[in-house]
Amino acid sequence: QVQLVESGGGLVQAGGSLRLSCAASGRTVSSFAMGWFRQAPGKERESVAASSWSGGVTGYEDSVKGRFTISRDNTKNTVYLQMNSLKPEDTAVYYCAAKYGGIGSMRPDEYDYWGQGTQVTVSS
Repeated sequence: QVQLVESGGGLVQAGGSLRLSCAASGRTVSSFAMGWFRQAPGKERESVAASSWSGGVTGYEDSVKGRFTISRDNTKNTVYLQMNSLKPEDTAVYYCAAKYGGIGSMRPDEYDYWGQGTQVTVSS
């Protein structure tokens, strides 16, 4: 079993930055692909970013490309999401997820473990 705990969310003005962290416990996630997803009120959960087991291959949803960066430190069993140039439409609950196998995916149904989420609110 893998437990994931997100942190780093909060309220920020448009144009600001936040860095989300996802700490894993229970077992090492160094062989897992990891992803970040978000869900805004009244909307379906959508992908944000994904990383291969090594962090060498990453993918991003189009609306966050060039603004968000996913990274991971396998020695700390932690994944990060650096979010810059935030916009009000980025407001959502952000979730991290772990997927067996080292290949990342932008499909939430392919992930095996989920955190409980952290709220990000961007004011205009």
